[in-house]
Amino acid sequence: MAYASHILNQSKKLRNAPNFLWHEHAIFIRWFSNHAQPSIGKRDDTWKIRRHCYVPSETETVSRSATSGTMSMFGIQKRNISIMTMKVRDPSAGLAHNQGFSCSQVYTRRGFSSDSGLPPHQEIGMPSLSPTMSEGNIARWLKKEGDKVSPGEVLCEVETDKATVELECMEDGYLAKILLGDGSKEIKVGEVIAITVEDEEDIAKFKDYKPSTSGAGTVEESPAPPKKEVVEQPVSSPEPKTSKPTAAPPAEDRIFSSPLARKLAEEHDVPLSSIKGTGLDGRIVKADIEDYLASRGKEVSATASKAKSATPAALDYADIPHSQIRKITASRLLFSKQTIPHYYLTVDTCVDKLMDLRNQLNSLQEASGGKRISVNDLVIKAAALALRKVPQCNSSWTDEYIRQYHNVNINVAVQTDNGLFVPVIRDADKKGLSRIGEEVKQLAQKAKENSLKPEDFEGGTFTVSNLGGPFGIKQFCAIINPPQSGILAVGSAEKRVVPSSGPEQFEFASFMPVTLSCDHRVIDGAIGAEWLKAFKGYIENPESMLL
Repeated sequence: MAYASHILNQSKKLRNAPNFLWHEHAIFIRWFSNHAQPSIGKRDDTWKIRRHCYVPSETETVSRSATSGTMSMFGIQKRNISIMTMKVRDPSAGLAHNQGFSCSQVYTRRGFSSDSGLPPHQEIGMPSLSPTMSEGNIARWLKKEGDKVSPGEVLCEVETDKATVELECMEDGYLAKILLGDGSKEIKVGEVIAITVEDEEDIAKFKDYKPSTSGAGTVEESPAPPKKEVVEQPVSSPEPKTSKPTAAPPAEDRIFSSPLARKLAEEHDVPLSSIKGTGLDGRIVKADIEDYLASRGKEVSATASKAKSATPAALDYADIPHSQIRKITASRLLFSKQTIPHYYLTVDTCVDKLMDLRNQLNSLQEASGGKRISVNDLVIKAAALALRKVPQCNSSWTDEYIRQYHNVNINVAVQTDNGLFVPVIRDADKKGLSRIGEEVKQLAQKAKENSLKPEDFEGGTFTVSNLGGPFGIKQFCAIINPPQSGILAVGSAEKRVVPSSGPEQFEFASFMPVTLSCDHRVIDGAIGAEWLKAFKGYIENPESMLL
């Protein structure tokens, strides 16, 4: 009966719980196990619950007390219980709308760590500055620890897979800690490289800051030795270590030798078993040891002379570390050759009319103070117009569909000391030759200075690579730049003897070979041939490009 009345009293108290919660100065009690760590902070803060949010209050305090003994609650035994109480105003907003309330949701300042006691801070991770970037290098820091930073200021220069890009600050604050300094390589995207704080006095607190594997940083402190549970195990008596007696060699294997011969053999590390004795009953004597040493010396000298004569001269070399651009270029080209079914189409184009038009245009450019137009500029224009005429070649492959682009953006291969760059000429089919020439020169200069930005090389739909003009290469096959489906390799122009209009009459003409590399998943052979026909038409009749 006493137990039943106890349960009845408790149920009556529960019926009055709404009145208890609606009280103006109601006390809200939460229970935490001794192992839980509420993230309110290591110091007692003040909180006030309002509509849908929790705001610190100067008048309402949070108090905590801990008991290490045993506490009974509704007949249930609780061990190592800590109690947190807080005064609550307007519980209808705080509890009715936030039924999932927990202490871990109370304080959500970015970078706040209740375990390490660090002030609010921001962890700056290695950004993804291009679609293909998985890791990057830090070229140099332009800010030092302790410097004030503002939005738009450059923190450091990051070397991506294609260029060196400036990393700008997004918020006001102070650079508290640089975790990865100048020259740091192979930093994964998202890995923390620096810490910023809002207040200058918080900088010193991050002197020994190191990010943890979970992403939150901690300051190195001398950790308390963990408590280890002692598990009783049956004690087994150790087996006594006994040395096993070495079996005596059989009598027939015993080697007989004189004391002087044995001493001489020990001094020269000669195994007696390899010597045949000449003494009484096969006994090894001193003369046997000396003969063995003399024969062994001849063999060693002969072997050494042979090895010396057979050893080739050592190669002289130097190991050059891979740059980030070189590694990414290698991986992308390898991926292209392994996954894209290449095929190649080559055609010779007569460039006599093209050269005449170029000379006329350059005369006009020089008269007006403009820059000269190169053969490569005319090739880019002709390729762009051919792509507009045969749009199937201005496409890329995906597993679900073939994406055909409406913009004709031509990448131009540029070789530099830092590696191969492919800056892009956007909407090349809509631009004039002088505009194309100016953009190519500007982008090539930026590539050589390693100052290209992502927008300078991303978004291309087709690539042109010219090794003929600058290097005199007659003909070559280029590797497709994924996700594109075609690349044009341009060789050098050369004069050839061709038949003339009359019988047995000949004349000279200049021909430039070009090779189109195609992705057979996107461009069928006939489509590739149609594109080359259109390209050849523009090259051999360049006036049509001006229409």
